[in-house]
Amino acid sequence: MKRWGSVISVTLFCWTCNARGSGLEDLQAFMEKTRMGTAHFEQVSQRDKAVDKSSGEFSFARPGKFRWEYKTPYAQTLVGDGKTLWIWDPDLNQVTRKPMAEALGSTPAALLAGDNTLEKGFRLEEGPVSDGLSWVVAIPKNKDTGFDLVRLGFSGHALQRMELKDSFGHVVSIRFDHFDDAPRFTQGTFHFSPPPGADVIQ
Repeated sequence: MKRWGSVISVTLFCWTCNARGSGLEDLQAFMEKTRMGTAHFEQVSQRDKAVDKSSGEFSFARPGKFRWEYKTPYAQTLVGDGKTLWIWDPDLNQVTRKPMAEALGSTPAALLAGDNTLEKGFRLEEGPVSDGLSWVVAIPKNKDTGFDLVRLGFSGHALQRMELKDSFGHVVSIRFDHFDDAPRFTQGTFHFSPPPGADVIQ
């Protein structure tokens, strides 16, 4: 389950409008009007009969900056500072870093971090309405992303759900709540420095 933190790295969302439209219309409105936000997330990762649950907090400021922080059951932090993606695993005392140019448009966590990431990295399709939500299906153009598709569920122009599926039957479902679209970020919110003694992997 923790390893999927590296795959979804992040993700950057908001709840801003009550108007009901198609999934693609809601997604377009979200991308055009939402510049920053914070929220709580709950994630369920399922493969065969194994189910893992986790939760945490995330923050974002488009384009390119985000912080995705797992709180339970294990700590893990992913930070995109606009140039570098940092993944900090305190249990392993290990930091992984990679250029943001490689992360944006190729991983679901960075799916909404940039202004034109969706159009560049994904083929977008209207999904059927289900669970009271309008859905968009995003299929990655790069087949080396580790997943086959991402589904985004909207209520109005507010993103409520995200689902990720890979070719091995692994499904990750994420729900969001307690969104704040006018947060006051500290100077260090989107900054990360490897802790002393941590192994750093490029």
